[in-house]
Amino acid sequence: MATERPDRPGSPGDEPEWLTLGAAAKYLGIAQSTVRVWTDGGRLPVFYTPGGHRRFLRSDLDLFLARNGAGSRPRGDAVVLVVDDDPRLREFIRVNLEFDGMRVREASNAEEGMRALDEDPPDLVMLDVTLPGIDGWEMLRRVRERHGKDTLPVIMFSGKIDEGDDAEDRGATAFVGKSQLDPLALVEQAKALLRVRVTQFG
Repeated sequence: MATERPDRPGSPGDEPEWLTLGAAAKYLGIAQSTVRVWTDGGRLPVFYTPGGHRRFLRSDLDLFLARNGAGSRPRGDAVVLVVDDDPRLREFIRVNLEFDGMRVREASNAEEGMRALDEDPPDLVMLDVTLPGIDGWEMLRRVRERHGKDTLPVIMFSGKIDEGDDAEDRGATAFVGKSQLDPLALVEQAKALLRVRVTQFG
């Protein structure tokens, strides 16, 4: 839903609380790019000023949170770390997981990924096999040295399906690989693993 409104929307005597794009993203606990995708796709109500700037009613955001449980506000959100050098794939994964109420952190290489693990251990890691510098398999080995095999699920993924022949033996919880990697399959695999994790660990 997109409606053109003045810079200072609202009628006299009526003072609804309007938020900018940055404020709305912070309120929902998600990235600004995710808010853009959701508004462009009609998932989130938005109004546009004559200058083309997005404005959001706080009451609309509260209703959205109540219906969808999106962002970091709901209780017990899972944290997912996505390690991949393709920003478009990271964005796709983040937007879809955040819509289901998960918090997503990103890293573009193994070094960044290991730092992110140390700073704020996630509930799930999604790790590309092909990374610049240290590859995904080496990062997985280091993750298992620090965290063991059963405490932190790791989904390995690759555009080459034969990369996963011995993925489980090398410490992966799951492997997603196709000649044409399906980002949606990655998202669904992550959701499935997190559901199992919630059941096991409450």
